[in-house]
Order: sequence, then structure tokens, then C-alpha cells
Amino acid sequence: MTAPGPSLAHGADTPPSHTHDVALLDLDGVVYVGQAAVPGVPAALASARAEGMQLGFVTNNAARTPEQVAAHLTELDVPAAPDDVITSSQAAASVVAHLVGDGARVLAVGGPGVAAALTAAGLTVVETAEEGPAAVVQGYGPAVGWAQLAEAVVAVRGGARHVATNTDATIPSPRGVLPGNGALVGVVSAVTGQQPLVTGKPDPAMHAECVRRTGARQPLVVGDRLDTDIEGARRAGSASLLVFSGVATPADLLAAGPLHRPDLIAPDAGGLLVRHPGVTAVERAWRCGGWQADWADGVLTLRLSGPNRQDGDGLDGLRVLAVAHWAGQPDDGHPATVRPGDDDAAAVLRSWGLLPG
Repeated sequence: MTAPGPSLAHGADTPPSHTHDVALLDLDGVVYVGQAAVPGVPAALASARAEGMQLGFVTNNAARTPEQVAAHLTELDVPAAPDDVITSSQAAASVVAHLVGDGARVLAVGGPGVAAALTAAGLTVVETAEEGPAAVVQGYGPAVGWAQLAEAVVAVRGGARHVATNTDATIPSPRGVLPGNGALVGVVSAVTGQQPLVTGKPDPAMHAECVRRTGARQPLVVGDRLDTDIEGARRAGSASLLVFSGVATPADLLAAGPLHRPDLIAPDAGGLLVRHPGVTAVERAWRCGGWQADWADGVLTLRLSGPNRQDGDGLDGLRVLAVAHWAGQPDDGHPATVRPGDDDAAAVLRSWGLLPG
């Protein structure tokens, strides 16, 4: 029988590209890392399109305009038009225009995408607190420094509404995880003592707009962050696929609370093209592929229970651990204590960072 509880247990008998009409893809850590494509992903997305799946791109990165993002995607062999791209800058501009009114002055902090979105929404972009902005919109930009943060602090202290395009603490990069917009938003909040209004994911508005544009009936959110992409999918009522090509780690997955638990997992967006095995419950154990997880005294033990399916994506052991752990944590999330039951299990647990050395 199929194990009850978390939807990850159900798997997918048919590749997601056959059962979902639109993939709502995050960008950083999913399609690309830095300027380079995640290996194999452009080809995978081309195959998904060839099978009839539409692609929409939903990013919390506010630094660039939709035109710039679409051009970058096209350079990476992922053809895209500006209307295929929804950024958190656009979401923030829409919210701020409603809050402060047409033509109001707004201080833009971040990359060019922030100011461009505000201008497109009919707002007047200013550069200093002395110009009396009604709001401060803070988004990611690699050149953001002390001077812009200082202007934001002075403006917010002077009564401007602080609006953040997102609060992602980190961003993936070829050099490892680096500070994201949330880290810099935290600087402004710490100095002003005021928490910002956050408009990007996990708020469901961005996914809802992408659904509206594409006409999706069975969308699938694809992301690398549990607290934005997966929670955003849950809040929007959409299925989700977590990929491990960006920020999230296997330890993060196991510790996830209910809002952060994906329906499917894969090494990368190539997971759109393959079946996903389910997890079955057998007495006090759970099985997926050739792997079995037993739970006793708060400890999960992973071992081989049959032939190791090397032709899969290498994540069956992680699937069975996640479902087994979540079954004991239905209402909240806690880190898992895991031990290997054999040498094969020890090797995969080390590869996932779940065992030292």
C-alpha cells in the first residue's frame, strides 16, 4: 500500500511534464547559478516543452528587469519572452502603487529591476531620503552598499513605508551561498526597529499572476528553497518539485515543517521528465526502491532492503527518510537523527551531508 500522510510518499507514476500543463520555475539555483546554466537543465526544459509543457519563470531576484532576465535565459538556450518572467520587483511595485497612489515618490534600493518596475507602475523614483519618499522598496542588487542602505534607514525613520521584494537570506552562486536581499533588509530593520512589508514569494501573488498569464490548470512549482518556493506553492494551492541544484540541502528537507514539504524531489529540473517512486509503509518501516528506513527511539536507520536502483536519480533513500521522519512530525518540523544500517547507507548519508566526514 502507499503510505498515508506527506504527499512525497505518493510519488508520480507519470513524469510531471505529462501531468502538469505549466512549470512555474524559480531561476537562481534552478535554471542557473550565477551566469551559467545548471548543467543539463536547458536540454531538460526543451524536452519538457516538446512534450507540451509551458514554462513560466517566477523569481524573487529583483535586480534585473523581465527583459534582461528573458535575454539571459535565451542566451542559455532557454528561450523566453519578457511576459514569461515575473519578478518580485513587479510584485512590490504593484503593492506600493496601491498603498501610496499613482505618481507617489518611492526610494528604490537594489538593482535596475527595482526602479524599472516602480516606473512602469506609475510611481516616481527618487534616490535620497531628502526628496520625501512615501515608501522605500528594497530589492536585491549586487552593487547595493552602505550609501543606499543609509538612505533607506533615514527615509524609513522619516515615515516612509519599508517594502521588501523578498527576504531570502541567501542566494546560490558558483562560489557557494552568498548574502541575499534578506540579509540587507535585516540591516535596515535592525537600525529602524521596523519590520518591512514583504511582497515576493512565499506570498502567493506571484505564482497566481503566472497562472493567470499562462492559463495553467495543473501548475507545478519548481524551486530550490523551502521557505519561498515550496511554501509559496502550498499557499497558492499548487504541487511542488524541490531541486537540490541551489540552496536547499537534504538536512533542510528532513527538518521541514508541513508548509515546507514538497510533493516531489529531484537533483535538478530534469526531474520534470522522469517518474518519481512512491514510499510504502511496511509495519514499523518504510521502503522506496531498494532502500528501507526504520524508526526506533527517535532515531532513523537507513539500509538497503533490496537491489540498489542505480538507474534512478539517487534520491530514493532520501525520500524514504523524509516520509518516515515526517510521519512522526505531522504538525511541525525538527532535524532528524539518522544512522546507517550498512556501508551503502553510510556512503549515501555522507554524500548528502547527513553524516560527518
